[in-house]
Amino acid sequence: MSGEGTDLAEGEVLDFFTSLSNWGRWGDDDRLGTLNLITDEVRAAAAASIRTGRAVSLSRDIDPRAPDPLASGNSVVQRFTGTNEVEEHFGRPLRFDAVTEFVGIAAHGSNTHVDGLAHYSWDGRNYNGFPASETTSLGGARRLSVHHAAHGFLTRGVLLDIAALHGVDWLERGQPVTPDDLTAAERRQGVTVRPGDALLVHTGNVARILHEGPDAVGPAARQAGLHASCLPFLRERDVAVLGNDGVQDVQPSGYGPDLTRPVHTVGLVALGLWLIDNMELTELAAVCRGEHRWEFFFAALPWRMVGVTSSAGNPVAIF
Repeated sequence: MSGEGTDLAEGEVLDFFTSLSNWGRWGDDDRLGTLNLITDEVRAAAAASIRTGRAVSLSRDIDPRAPDPLASGNSVVQRFTGTNEVEEHFGRPLRFDAVTEFVGIAAHGSNTHVDGLAHYSWDGRNYNGFPASETTSLGGARRLSVHHAAHGFLTRGVLLDIAALHGVDWLERGQPVTPDDLTAAERRQGVTVRPGDALLVHTGNVARILHEGPDAVGPAARQAGLHASCLPFLRERDVAVLGNDGVQDVQPSGYGPDLTRPVHTVGLVALGLWLIDNMELTELAAVCRGEHRWEFFFAALPWRMVGVTSSAGNPVAIF
C-alpha cells in the first residue's frame, strides 16, 4: 500500500493551493478555518459517544531538563522565585512559604503543540488571503492568532493506526502514509472519518525517535508521515483537526525546497486546517485495540494567548 499515489508531480501539489482551498468558504474575514466544521451538533454527538469515561493523555511531559527530546529545536526555560515580598510586608518570617516561577517556552518543537493558521504562509499570504506581513516579531499574529480558537477542539476523534496496518510498532524513517493507507486503515478498523472530526494518524514516529534517538535536526530528519497526496482526502472528508505522532509530513517530502512540508503548507494556508504535531499516540493505539473502538471524544484546549502562532497543550481522548 505505501508508495501508491506518491508519484504525484510537484505541479499537481501546487495546484492544491487552488483546488482544495477553503478561502472565503466561511466568509472573507474568517479566522477559524476548519474549526467551523466543529458545530454544536458535532460537539454534542461526540460527547454522547462517551461510554466508560476512560481518559488517555495524548501528550508528553514538558521537561526543562530535557527540552528537546525529538531534536525539533524546542526550548524551555524555568526559573523559580520566592516570596520575600510577603515577609517584608509583615516585617517578620512567616510559617508558610510559597513559590512562583517564570517559564519560557518555544511552543513549536518537540513538545505536543497546536499549529495555528498564521504559522505558515505561501507567496506572502496566510489562510483566507490575509497578508503574512500581519504577523511580525513585535506585533505578533494580528489576524490569525491562536486565541481565536477559544472554544477549543471538542469533537469526535478518530485514530487511524497505520503502524498496525503494516504490522509494525513504527514505520520506517521516511516512509510515506498514502491515501490508500488511510482508507485501508478505515476498512480494517471499521471506522469512517467524518466532517468535523479530529483525525489522528499513528505512525509510531515519536516512539521510534524516543527509543532510537533522532537521526538529524528539524527538516533534515527522516520521519514517517503523510504524503502530499493525502491532502485531497483531508479536504474531501472535511477533517477539522489533524494530529500526528510527528510533524504531519513525511520527511523528506519528495519535492523541492518550496514544498519541504506540503501538508503543513497547503493544509494551513489553503485548507485552514489546524494541526497538532508530535502527539503521544502509543498508549492511545493500545487502548483503542483493547476497547475495540477507534473513535472517542477528543478534547484539546489551546491557550488563549493573543498574537501567537502556536500553543503547547495536553489533548485528551475519552472513551
